[in-house]
Amino acid sequence: MATPFPSDVWIKALKDRLNNSAAYAEAAKNWEGDLYFQVDYADRAPALLYVDLWHGQCRDAYAVTGTETAQKVAFRLIATMENFIKVLKSELDPIQAMVTGKIRVQGNMVMMMKNIPAVLEFVRTARQIETEFLV
Repeated sequence: MATPFPSDVWIKALKDRLNNSAAYAEAAKNWEGDLYFQVDYADRAPALLYVDLWHGQCRDAYAVTGTETAQKVAFRLIATMENFIKVLKSELDPIQAMVTGKIRVQGNMVMMMKNIPAVLEFVRTARQIETEFLV
């Protein structure tokens, strides 16, 4: 059964996969920082997914609801639903998407670029989730 994206169920499935991935643990062993995925829509408010990543583990993950206040995070990755779909379907390279602005990065881009293996393994892990896109 496909997991809907973006949703609390999807981001929690990603947390479980990250925490059970030896490849991610190794690639992200030096990563420190939490982030938001902000999915922008033309016709409604953005969806916000939070992940707390720390030395190869995902300590927390959830969808931010209207009743929660967004906290200050190390990174915010902002893109249209279309571009997130392309990344998750392997139609758009995540690094190329960040460099070209198809995914806008708020935060320390130098740190992001110094940790490309962690970024790529994160995306590879996310791609393993059977996903239904809520467009």
